[in-house]
Amino acid sequence: MNLTSTSFVDDERIPAEYAFCAPDPKSHARLSDNRNPQLEWNDLPMGTRSLVLICHDYDVPSKSDDVNKEGRTISASLPRVDFFHWVLVDLDPHSGPIRAGEFSDGVTPRGKTGPQGPRGTRQGINDYTMWFAGDEAMKGDYYGYDGPCPPWNDSIAHHYVFTLYAVDLAQLPVNGTFRGADVLNAMKGHVLGEAKLTGVYSLNPEATV
Repeated sequence: MNLTSTSFVDDERIPAEYAFCAPDPKSHARLSDNRNPQLEWNDLPMGTRSLVLICHDYDVPSKSDDVNKEGRTISASLPRVDFFHWVLVDLDPHSGPIRAGEFSDGVTPRGKTGPQGPRGTRQGINDYTMWFAGDEAMKGDYYGYDGPCPPWNDSIAHHYVFTLYAVDLAQLPVNGTFRGADVLNAMKGHVLGEAKLTGVYSLNPEATV
C-alpha cells in the first residue's frame, strides 16, 4: 500500500500553496492559498471497502506562552503534542486520486461546512476549531482540510503526516461532529493497511528540521 503526491516529496518542504499561512517579511505570516495537496494511492489490501485519511502535525508546542510573541523563541526542547489538520472518512477506494484544491481552496473564516464532503465523504473538525475558539472573527467549526500555520517563532520546522488507512467498512461508525481521536478509536480492529506521506513546513527561516 502506497501514498504519494505530486504536490510535495516525502520528507521535503510543503509549498506555501498548500498551507494556511505563508511567510511574510513584514508581519511574519499572512494567510495563504490553503489548498489541499494532490494525493494518490495504489496496492490497497484485498477487502478494502473505504479509505480514511488523517493529517496531523506532531510538533505543536505543548504550551502557548511564547507562541508568536515578539522577542521570544519557542525552544526545541519544549514537549510537543499532536494537532489534527484533516480528518476524512468514507472515501471510495476506487474514486481516483484526490486533486489539488478539491477539498479545500482558500481560507474560510469560521470554518468550512461539514461533515458532508466531496465524493460522498464525511469530514471531521480539525484542531483550528480549538485554536480559534477565543477569536471573534475566526471562531467556528473547522471541517475538512486546513493546512500548516506553525508559530513563526518556533525554532524547529513542523512535520505534517498524511496517513491513509484501508478499512474493511464501507462507512466508519462515527456520527455528527467528530474529531481525529474519534476516528482512530472507531477504526480499531478494522484497519487492513496504512501508508504515510510526510511534509515539512515552517514560517521561521532559521528553524531547524
